Amino acid sequence: MPISLSGFRSQAPLFALIVLVALIGGYDPGFIHPGAILGLLADTSTLFVMATGITFVLLIGGIDLSSQAVASMASVIVALLLPAYGFWAFPIGLGLGIATGALSGLLHTWLRLPSFIVTLAVGGVVTSVTMLASNNRSINIDAAERDAWLGWVTGHTGGIPNEVCVAFVVFMLCIFLHRKTPFGRFGNAIGAGEPAAWASGINVNRIKIMTFAISAGLAALSGIIMAGRLSSGSPTLANEFLLPAIAAVLVGGTALTGGVGGVWRTLIGALLVSVVRIGMTFVGVSVFAQQIVFGVILIIAVAFTIDRSKLPVVK
Repeated sequence: MPISLSGFRSQAPLFALIVLVALIGGYDPGFIHPGAILGLLADTSTLFVMATGITFVLLIGGIDLSSQAVASMASVIVALLLPAYGFWAFPIGLGLGIATGALSGLLHTWLRLPSFIVTLAVGGVVTSVTMLASNNRSINIDAAERDAWLGWVTGHTGGIPNEVCVAFVVFMLCIFLHRKTPFGRFGNAIGAGEPAAWASGINVNRIKIMTFAISAGLAALSGIIMAGRLSSGSPTLANEFLLPAIAAVLVGGTALTGGVGGVWRTLIGALLVSVVRIGMTFVGVSVFAQQIVFGVILIIAVAFTIDRSKLPVVK
């Protein structure tokens, strides 16, 4: 039975992931060792958590360019507050991230501004505030405090890194949110056709605000995971994460124009991006040159996933 073009597009990321793992495993058999696979999953966890939030925004046809700023902000908040507030530094950082996303959603809906403008501006403000709060420096986290309050990130459970467990919980919750709740169905409907969503009685503005809040909340969570792994917070901690995160969502098959995609696809895309990053590291490609590769991947992914019927004129 022949495979349709749409079927090929939906399965292509998984096929590409399998081929890349096989190629790198053939070059270095240690890559497919269980310990190395767990290391790959741990390295992918932070990227996946951030990319999952961006997935929900893309599904409604928007874009969130503030994720890296929110992640860095959360890392600094946790590093600054952990000595005095202990566990409460975590919900404070997460709550401020969610509030930042809700602000982006409010500005986007109330002022009717493009989401990329709003999130870019909010991201710039967040970055500046974070630099002022940290005096534009890294804030180290004491090892004892990290182990006491961030062990859910830095430790292991049954031999599995805890950040993998956190990413798995995020995956299951977001799968449920997307597939089994009115929020997920309404988000898909808005991405597929916003005028029709309004006509059907969906409160589009409320769904959009919730979506941006979830995206920023997951970005903040990814920043907290980074802070735990690196034992520090920094206003530039997540600076190199935005492009790979968006690439992971689009490579996974979520359409830039909205309405098509999902969390499972983002997981495949995040793993694919991580394997590509590892492959480039193996052959000696620098971190800065890797951004060029991710830029090329992003263009290719958009070319394959964009629904041109929704864009009669490309601007």
